[in-house]
Amino acid sequence: MADNPAAASSERKLWPAVRNGLLCRCPQCGRGKLYRKYLKIRDRCEACGLDMHHHRADDLPPYIAITIVGHILVAFLLHAEMAAPLSAWTYMMILVPAAIILPLAMLPSIKGAVVGIQWAQRMHGFGRRPDAG
Repeated sequence: MADNPAAASSERKLWPAVRNGLLCRCPQCGRGKLYRKYLKIRDRCEACGLDMHHHRADDLPPYIAITIVGHILVAFLLHAEMAAPLSAWTYMMILVPAAIILPLAMLPSIKGAVVGIQWAQRMHGFGRRPDAG
């Protein structure tokens, strides 16, 4: 449905697509789910039929997540050290789990936003489907 010539020539708005991706929804319609598993993109949107198997976000979402979490943790560390210095073990007990949990929690939304950008800019891969012959 979404792969017809009329849909291909239509304008794709960037910010609605990014918003839909941040919400882990189809970048085109915003109704269908983007993922079939934690970070596995569906082959097609169940609501509008958009073909999504070719979208690859690759390494950009982890880099963005690590950058965001790094800034949060360094700001926390500096604030905590200036307010009331804690022992090294206390910092480890707080910062190590946060450094693991926060990026994992952010990744689906960040990857969805990247897929939304790819869809809006018509930047998708041209390779074969991984499950094809």
